[in-house]
Amino acid sequence: MTLHSLGNGYKALVIGASGTIGQAFCQLLRTDPNCASVRELSRSSSPALDLEAPASIAEAAAALADEGPYQLILHTAGLLHRPGITPEKSLAAIEADALQAVFQVNALGPALVLHHFLPLLDKQGAMAMLSAKVGSIGDNRLGGWYAYRASKAALNMLIKTAAIELARSKPKARLLSLHPGTVISPLSQPFRGASAARPADLAAAEMLRVIDTLGPEHSGSFHAYDGQALPW
Repeated sequence: MTLHSLGNGYKALVIGASGTIGQAFCQLLRTDPNCASVRELSRSSSPALDLEAPASIAEAAAALADEGPYQLILHTAGLLHRPGITPEKSLAAIEADALQAVFQVNALGPALVLHHFLPLLDKQGAMAMLSAKVGSIGDNRLGGWYAYRASKAALNMLIKTAAIELARSKPKARLLSLHPGTVISPLSQPFRGASAARPADLAAAEMLRVIDTLGPEHSGSFHAYDGQALPW
């Protein structure tokens, strides 16, 4: 696919590049004739970026500063479950350690990513962070999943607030919150709805098209993979 809004020879940075969607983004961007380079960051990259190690976020940004500015920055990392952490079905299932871990990966770490990496964004560039529709307060009809819902709602507020500040310094840039839908990945596999999951390369292509069509006037907005605007 070819992106047109970022200019010819744009540089891309993918944070969370070792994940299923992150890998799909990297592969697609490398097929774009307009993309000059794709820089990957993850816990296993060099430099490494670990959302649970705040110092690594600052160190990674400092290491990449001379490579910037980037016309496209994608943040794709997130945490729904891992050994010892599962989405809560009720208030009775909430545990402090799990809650803190999910918030660290889904909100606190991304807040530091915004702090350190927005300065590396081109003045006419685009930065998108993957959120989730279940983080929408207005769309919450089923309840449950307390840590994941609340951390993604917090992420959305961070993105909205940072976009307001970004508009003052880089009015032609855009910062977006994107819902990828249910994607075939280790994240979605254990849950109901996984049978309807889409391939990661399809989801990534859809989200890149959304990024390409949303201009600076949409900065700070929350959209699904199909371009639908989502309620906060």
